[in-house]
Amino acid sequence: MTDSVFLISLGCAKNLVDSEHMLGMLKACGLDLAVDIEDATIVVINTCGFIESAVQEAVDTILEAADLKKQGRIKRLVVAGCLVQRYGYKLRRGIPEVDGWLGTGEIDQVTRAVLKSDSDDTSPFFIGRPTRFPDHTSSRIQTTPFYTAYLRIAEGCSHRCSYCIIPHLRGTFRSRSADSLVVEARQMAERGVKEINIIAQDTTFFGRDLLEDVSIEDLLERLVRIKGIQWIRLLYCHPDGITDRLLKLIAEEEVICPYLDIPYQHVNKNILKAMGRDISRETPEASIERIRRVVPHIILRSTLMVGFPGEREAEFEELCDFVKEVRFDHLGVFVFSKEKGTPAARLRATVSQKEAEKRLDTVMALQADISKRLNQRMVGRIVPVMIEGPSPETDLLLKGRTATMAPDVDTQVLINKGEGVIGEIMPVLITEAHAYDLIGEIKA
Repeated sequence: MTDSVFLISLGCAKNLVDSEHMLGMLKACGLDLAVDIEDATIVVINTCGFIESAVQEAVDTILEAADLKKQGRIKRLVVAGCLVQRYGYKLRRGIPEVDGWLGTGEIDQVTRAVLKSDSDDTSPFFIGRPTRFPDHTSSRIQTTPFYTAYLRIAEGCSHRCSYCIIPHLRGTFRSRSADSLVVEARQMAERGVKEINIIAQDTTFFGRDLLEDVSIEDLLERLVRIKGIQWIRLLYCHPDGITDRLLKLIAEEEVICPYLDIPYQHVNKNILKAMGRDISRETPEASIERIRRVVPHIILRSTLMVGFPGEREAEFEELCDFVKEVRFDHLGVFVFSKEKGTPAARLRATVSQKEAEKRLDTVMALQADISKRLNQRMVGRIVPVMIEGPSPETDLLLKGRTATMAPDVDTQVLINKGEGVIGEIMPVLITEAHAYDLIGEIKA
């Protein structure tokens, strides 16, 4: 019998793309892909190791799979990704049940790790400085719904935020060629993808490391001409990279979603400086004012961090006032995580973990009220919605997203009337609004 592989992908969408490439490589070498871990003889886990909570989730997931191996329910276990890159060979000593380890720059070794000889008692360890990553020529199996896909335009990061270990885990920023990306986007369109979500650690940094004179704006100008692509969404934009040319493209090109995901992290100048942000450039308030002036209908998503060293009550109140003033459409908030090896880990804590979590709840309560008020403005409007299928809450409802809702992280539209076609963009009348969901009916 042919061995079957079940892959567990943890972490962000960038990690998911790595997982899709590993699935493609495994399929290409003749292995079957299991849709359930119960049907698998081999398990591959692609881990996240960005912050402490992600590390714990990864370790728990590995130990659960290791138990399956002890019970004889699977034959082989391979672990890949950021956790491996971060902790290296000490993992092999701590979890001997794992049969192979792959760092972030070595996922192309997945078949070697999976197919190692049963007589080989050692677990191969493929790890090194991340310098390469797959492109359009690499095998890939799309795991997202057929109508939506992620286009990873670069790997790594060359920013030096004091709290972040991504450059250590993923290497310096490395752009793909624009030609390669256009080829892959065309391939996506040919197999029915209508929505492309552009991802990188900083999408606005695209091309700055290349010898060719190319930018994210140049790439977008080529992507919008691809027949069949109806939505192009830009994710993970650094505040300093939002140019007027980019904003003009968003305003003028109907295919580019009027949506930006910009992790401002904080608003206080001293906190931003300690985070490694350039405070000599635009302030967050000025940045948002400029964006909305050029693209009045823009939808903004951001992430903020609370509990960073130096954030006293005054700095936190300044952050709350910022949230109330700018009124983000979508917002994620995180508690500062003290990660070993980062400059911020050496800073003296200002507040306890408990207080930081309380601050998170405070900001999210503010945002819930803002989101509800912003959503209420949608009632009575007919908007294009990508139909995604039955809602997990009840089979009586369909769910979908507008062009200003990114998959997995933003709000959704619940549809309680009308016949929808999965993967089609259809007109929906918004009839109700809540803090994190809209309710509507399809208008044929």
